[in-house]
Amino acid sequence: MDGDRRGWRQCVLGGAVFAVCMAGTTLPTPLYGLYQEKFGFSELTVTVVYAVYAFAVIGVLLLAGNASDAVGRRPVLLAGLGCAAASAVCFLCATGLGWLYAGRLLSGLSAGLFTGAATVYVIELAPHGGASRATFVATAANMGGLGCGPLLAGVLAQYAAYPLYLPFAVHLVLVAASAVVLLRLRETVRERRPLSTVRPQRPGVPPQVRAVFGPAAIAAFVGFALFGVFTSVSPAFLAQSLDVHNHAVSGSVVALAFFSSTAGQLAVGRVGVGRSLPLGCVGLLAGLGLLAGALRRDLLPLVVLSALVGGIGQGLAFRGALSAVAEASPANRRAAVISTLFVVAYAGISVPVIGVGVLAGPLGLEGAGLVFIACMAVLVSTAALYLLRRPVRARP
Repeated sequence: MDGDRRGWRQCVLGGAVFAVCMAGTTLPTPLYGLYQEKFGFSELTVTVVYAVYAFAVIGVLLLAGNASDAVGRRPVLLAGLGCAAASAVCFLCATGLGWLYAGRLLSGLSAGLFTGAATVYVIELAPHGGASRATFVATAANMGGLGCGPLLAGVLAQYAAYPLYLPFAVHLVLVAASAVVLLRLRETVRERRPLSTVRPQRPGVPPQVRAVFGPAAIAAFVGFALFGVFTSVSPAFLAQSLDVHNHAVSGSVVALAFFSSTAGQLAVGRVGVGRSLPLGCVGLLAGLGLLAGALRRDLLPLVVLSALVGGIGQGLAFRGALSAVAEASPANRRAAVISTLFVVAYAGISVPVIGVGVLAGPLGLEGAGLVFIACMAVLVSTAALYLLRRPVRARP
């Protein structure tokens, strides 16, 4: 019993470290408007600064996504915390746009190092037989941390002094505390190898997986694209179109999308993988429709509803996609296939977001947003129709 209690304590502490790191990746979200005023850059620049993060995550996933299997979980996670701390320092020292690019790049490196290693580490720290509950801890830490970032930054920026500095100073303290906690947790990799043995992971989709991978990847792409737009340009839309200049409100709207995704992912166990993918696509389509209504009618309640409904749809679709692809993949190719799915998902965060930034100049935020919604609606509708005709047969 004491061993179980100790194991769950370590599992929860590992999840807390995971959450702190992921919170740092979304911390700047409600602050981009302040940076625009300070440094005088366009909406396109905001989206490019945001997309730098996604490109860094993709690079780490491909080049060193399996590093923790060789050198151990703790060294990789400590490196991730180091990148998170360096990112916070860049934002604290920011005197120009270059600092923001460097901060987002380092933030992406930290997320890339944490995404796979921390998920596995939290599960391994749990007592024997606790994998299901530990998966819940890892999921909640990941998406909950992403949601806490804009919420924390928004509240501090609105109600405390030094809005462009205090959020990152607080996060730096949390990162330092997380490093102390991590050093006290046990290492779960018993047979470690030198870093030189780590090789880049080659993405790939075997022929027998493609029927499942196609619609799953589309759903993941659209879900992450929706999150990308929410976290990069929704604060600007709230300020320019709805006259909402409260940073706590804009941070809370973005946080709601991530918290709703957590709820959607947890619902997969009840709904089942076979139904979660098409239901997730329907949720994404409804979220996109609500967002279109919000853009056309300039209504804050519709923005909130789109975050709630779209977030739940994203959670259902992404966890369903991940489970279906993992189930369909042969054991010796599973890691490569899942890495490919993550690459597609993070491409959804970057490429459409930059497109919105490019179109925001000639069309305005509303027009660019509507073009984005139309394109994503076509993609997710195609995936939903395919899944209705050829349902995924996979175990939860």
